[in-house]
Amino acid sequence: MRAAFAQPPASSASKPLVGVLCSNDFHERPVQSVATRFIDPLTHVSGVDVLLVPAISAAIDPKSVASRLDGLLLTGSRSNVAPSAYGGKGEVANLDPDRDAVAFALAAELIDRGKPVFGICRGLQEINVLFGGSLRADVAHGHQHPDSRALAFEHWFGHRHDVQLSRNGVLHAGGPERIQVTSVHEQGVDRLGADLRVDAVAAEDGLIEAVVGTSAPVLAVQWHPECDAHRCGVSRRFFELFGRSAAGGGLAA
Repeated sequence: MRAAFAQPPASSASKPLVGVLCSNDFHERPVQSVATRFIDPLTHVSGVDVLLVPAISAAIDPKSVASRLDGLLLTGSRSNVAPSAYGGKGEVANLDPDRDAVAFALAAELIDRGKPVFGICRGLQEINVLFGGSLRADVAHGHQHPDSRALAFEHWFGHRHDVQLSRNGVLHAGGPERIQVTSVHEQGVDRLGADLRVDAVAAEDGLIEAVVGTSAPVLAVQWHPECDAHRCGVSRRFFELFGRSAAGGGLAA
């Protein structure tokens, strides 16, 4: 799914450089992957240069990579965060422990340097765990197509649901207080991490749908803003804020 954007930003040698974390997938052999739909709005809305970061612990030094980046986007993924990362119990399918390790280590390094870390779907879950929160794994009902796993991948993102934005929050910014979003996920926030505040919730059941850092340039959403940033002002604002933050600006509440 690729959105049609009107015009790319003017080229510039001084555009911020942001990392986009890959995931470990398997297509006969292990591959590093990230959907192009995550990159399009970074190019056309955020106005940044993109560097794909492998989710292989042995392949990168978090301190070295963090020193070179101006920001980090933790993307969505087909995999889930391992319960062991947040003290959870029970079994969760489709794990990617190397993605967990790289996400936590690299995000922590950028945050320590005061650089922005934004998250989408799995990325929100990783950020919540990084800040000491926990996840639950029984949230699919109402938040994605009920038969998502049985559908072809391109049809997963056809389901939409209502999200209530926090009034005068970072994403609200005087716009609509309720929007429809596209979600595909099996995990969600259970206990909110320290130094995070809620910026949006699901209208139907109150599941946390967006968080913002209270003392760090962190913003994450549970839905997929990359799917409709070309037509939804709130989703577009997510990427505008990422570009502005990567360029040295802040998150305006």
